[in-house]
Amino acid sequence: MNILVLCTGNSCRSQMAEGYLRHYAGAKAKIYSAGIETHGVNPNAIATMRRDGIDISKHSSNNVDEYRNIEFDHIITVCDHAKENCPFIPSSAKRHHHNFPDPAKAKGTEEEIIKAFDKVRDEIKAYCKKFIEDNLN
Repeated sequence: MNILVLCTGNSCRSQMAEGYLRHYAGAKAKIYSAGIETHGVNPNAIATMRRDGIDISKHSSNNVDEYRNIEFDHIITVCDHAKENCPFIPSSAKRHHHNFPDPAKAKGTEEEIIKAFDKVRDEIKAYCKKFIEDNLN
């Protein structure tokens, strides 16, 4: 089974979702993440995932066009912008959408930014766990 997670820049939300989906799916699925643009993996996303025991430091930021030749079973958009602006992907994949807040836009002290990342990470973690339970078992 192939699962694609899409976001705008493939730097935060989709990277965290990729990490959790891989964690929960194990060998049952191959997980990809991409953006309609590429912004690089956000260091705060790497740090917030590390605090929860998931290493995404080796992930890369990929453009959705790189995966044109892969037949996906599920496509998950994790922000409204990606859902509305994603190029057409000819696929029979089941489509899912959940708009998570963008932690990269958090303002304030370093502690407030860390809390914003952790909050979104926890929302993504719960979503991914339920997604795997509902779609892979």
